[in-house]
Amino acid sequence: MLEEERKYDVDPDFTLPELAGALPDGVRVVELSPVTLTAIYLDTADLRLARAGVSLRHRRGDDLPWTVKLPADSPGVRHEVSRPGRRKSPPAELTALVTAYSRGAELAPAAVVRTVRRAYELRDGADRLLAEIADDAVSVLDGKRIRATFREIEVERKEGDGDLLDLVEAALTDAGARAGGFTPKHVRALGPAADGPPDLVPPGELPEPPSAGDVVVVAIRHGIGRILAHDPLVRLRAPVGDDDTAVHQMRVGCRRLRSDLRTFGPLVRKAWATPLRDELKWLAGVLGQARDAEVLRARLHETAAADPLSPLDAEAVERIDRVLADRHDAALAAVDEALGSPRYHALVESLVDAARAPQLTARADEPAAEVLPRLVARPWHRLTDGDDEVDGAADLRRDAPDERWHAVRINGKRARYAVDAVAGVLGGDAAKLARALSKVQNLLGEHQDAAVAAETWQSIAAENPADHAVAVTAGRLVERERAAIRTARAAFPEAWERASRRRRTAWLA
Repeated sequence: MLEEERKYDVDPDFTLPELAGALPDGVRVVELSPVTLTAIYLDTADLRLARAGVSLRHRRGDDLPWTVKLPADSPGVRHEVSRPGRRKSPPAELTALVTAYSRGAELAPAAVVRTVRRAYELRDGADRLLAEIADDAVSVLDGKRIRATFREIEVERKEGDGDLLDLVEAALTDAGARAGGFTPKHVRALGPAADGPPDLVPPGELPEPPSAGDVVVVAIRHGIGRILAHDPLVRLRAPVGDDDTAVHQMRVGCRRLRSDLRTFGPLVRKAWATPLRDELKWLAGVLGQARDAEVLRARLHETAAADPLSPLDAEAVERIDRVLADRHDAALAAVDEALGSPRYHALVESLVDAARAPQLTARADEPAAEVLPRLVARPWHRLTDGDDEVDGAADLRRDAPDERWHAVRINGKRARYAVDAVAGVLGGDAAKLARALSKVQNLLGEHQDAAVAAETWQSIAAENPADHAVAVTAGRLVERERAAIRTARAAFPEAWERASRRRRTAWLA
């Protein structure tokens, strides 16, 4: 689950203000009995978790004593996962969630924090819990000795909205509370070492003007960050947004990074990049099986519901879905096995090392504006011109086999990734081409998804020849998928003409 909270530093003699007058009508304050919570935080010897904004703790007094907190996209928002377990035995599920941060290093007690908490619930007339305010007096323990103390206020959003938290914040700050950075208790307890930079180097900002190597480094770090940030979310089966999944995002991270290493090949050392690309291909392949199953299950229900005036046999659709669900479960089990393997652990270590020190060639020192267009031109011309085995996009016939369209799609994806990687630096026409290629790729992606789905519906029917309802339903699904293919093929020439206009591509010459 996502936890959203705000923290405030207060002096030891701070008095919590009367909140009732600051809250909307109908919202009341419910004071809870004080509790004492003792938390033991686990970390590596060099505090890898704390420095990455991650925590793994056992807290006596909680119904579910073991908790992992992971960073999310917004400040003050974290993924929180709690499980039962004995104090000396952290659940294997939770230690696996921090794999991308611990990288196999031993986890041991690093800090003990005792908190005397006075909590207040904000509830509305329907008794919904809108927010919780925790007034925490914190002691950092060293054995039985108190090494340090501090006090802080936490305001955690529950079913309320951000406006309510703003009202609480105004009342607190008027009373002398200080809103500041979001520093977890254990980081304060561990001191400056826990507040150091994470092992995974973030992309950072480009200098002005950037060298080609500067752009490569930022692209590599972006890709690695995307992969590792989604590692725990894949393990949790967590959604990413309304209609996306962590499996998809982690797979895209692998593909984009492989593409960047290929596009920028002359700028990175081959002996360094090739093994990394090989291992990313392996991981993307494992994730791909699960992603394909996700897409097929979603497409089944979308295609089945495409024409409400001509509904399909709901029970037959459900039987097809059960087949896909079994495949999905098997694919996710394979993902779990891969993420728990020594091979994956070695890849994570390699990725962190790659972000820390990408190995570049001498050409990387040249200006980005001079070098990058020539490098991006290679995948672009392969897309436009094709070769003996793959049609160029402009020559792609509407009656060509699905395999030909798929081959162009692969080249289109490589070209799009390459243009995306430099669009932010070169701007202008490069950014316009990136947007146009995105539309082209969406059409080719829809074409491929429909083609794969049609083959899948046919194969499921063939595996169950005695189930006539499934056979009929599969046949109707196939017809709808072929209609989607025809629609994509009809729209492609116009989308390609817009993407390939001279004013968008002249910079690649």
